Amino acid sequence: MNIGFDAKRAFQNRTGLGNYSRTLIRSLGEYYPQNNYFLFAPKEQPLFQPSSGMQTIVPQRAHHRWLKSVWRSRWVIQDLIDKEIDLYHGLSAELPFGISNSGVQSVVTIHDLIFERYPEQYNPIDVYTYRKKARYACKHADKVIAISEQTKQDLIQYYHTPENRIKVCYQSCDPSFEEQCTKEQINSMLAAYQLPSAYFLYVGSVIERKNLLGIVKAMRLLKGKIDLPLVVLGDGGKYKEEVKAFLQKEGMEKQVIWLNERVKFSFKDLPALYQGATALIYPSIFEGFGIPILEALWSRTPVVTSNVSCFRETGGDAALYIDPFLPASIAEGMERVAIDRTFAAGMQERGIEHAQHFTVDKCAAAVMEVYQS
Repeated sequence: MNIGFDAKRAFQNRTGLGNYSRTLIRSLGEYYPQNNYFLFAPKEQPLFQPSSGMQTIVPQRAHHRWLKSVWRSRWVIQDLIDKEIDLYHGLSAELPFGISNSGVQSVVTIHDLIFERYPEQYNPIDVYTYRKKARYACKHADKVIAISEQTKQDLIQYYHTPENRIKVCYQSCDPSFEEQCTKEQINSMLAAYQLPSAYFLYVGSVIERKNLLGIVKAMRLLKGKIDLPLVVLGDGGKYKEEVKAFLQKEGMEKQVIWLNERVKFSFKDLPALYQGATALIYPSIFEGFGIPILEALWSRTPVVTSNVSCFRETGGDAALYIDPFLPASIAEGMERVAIDRTFAAGMQERGIEHAQHFTVDKCAAAVMEVYQS
């Protein structure tokens, strides 16, 4: 089978969509080498090195190179036909317009419809663009992959996508999180970034939905009981300034370490950052899957997360669930994992066991089953 991918995010995106694309493409190539894989991208970047034998297709004609976004959203169809692509997978909620009339079968992955649930947290132009692309893809794809049951239900609710055209295929994370760091490696990472020996960890964009303010309000309640600092790996704009204003008002500036503001963080150190943490604190209001939870489970790091949205799918019986709308509930979870080390050790054991549901081979097999159908 000749399988094509919309590989823009694989080459250009360092975070969620890029990680999903890179991990899936690599694992399909590893476990199903009998297929031919073609990566269609506006340009190649050193961020992603495709496996041997995979072909990368970039725009060739002059006007295609000048108008790369149009090539990716429309003109690429002729390249799919020329390369005799049997199936094209839109890895990030979009497909080229007109693909349903091309004779090329198509699959699209929908990660979430957060912009439909919380449009006020997005630029209106972005909401219009995301909606137009996602609606078109869901209507015209032969199969729709949802990365969680939560996303599947959202597709049915918001877009009325027929249930029999949706398949839930959970995602995996980079295999580097499976490798246990030595104590020396963790200490070296702590020294490199001038971090304390014990800390809570937050990973993700600093935006309202991810609820960092809820964490720092919980930390205020824990003053004098648990004084572990919070290491924040992620950046933001207006909401980040709101969090900083709260910290200043409460005299808590030293309780939060903004890792992005200290030095340039190398993502090769991310497994050690997780493994050095007392717990990942992830009280998000809504996600499509919550990949930091899975990264933490593989890292044998206890997870405190929300009792809403998709989080029980990702965390299973390994996470400690709190009410993200109540700082006192978040504080209770943070206190328990920090003080009750027997309980925390049990979370670590259950975490690595639950993570086995999200191995790269299982995730690749689920996607290949969709292709073959």
